[in-house]
Amino acid sequence: MKHSVLMHEKKDDVAVAVVDITAGTEIGVATLEGEFVGTVLAVNDIPLGHKIALRDIKNGENVLKYGRPIGHAVADIAKGSHVHVHNLKSNRW
Repeated sequence: MKHSVLMHEKKDDVAVAVVDITAGTEIGVATLEGEFVGTVLAVNDIPLGHKIALRDIKNGENVLKYGRPIGHAVADIAKGSHVHVHNLKSNRW
């Protein structure tokens, strides 16, 4: 299966779409180095360049990208969901 999302670090909670993804599509997940790490079923449409949750994330939990917390969930986020400003708040501002 060709990958449709890339994750920066294997411990990341999110990956970035490298193509537009349609809800209901099972997509391949790979590291930046091209190592296939599994699949995830897209719950929502995910635009190119946006994030998808690779696991269920509870409201208030930190979200890892680049192997580091980039923000915290402001709502429960289901695996395969679009992760963006509607459910993630930056820890920086």
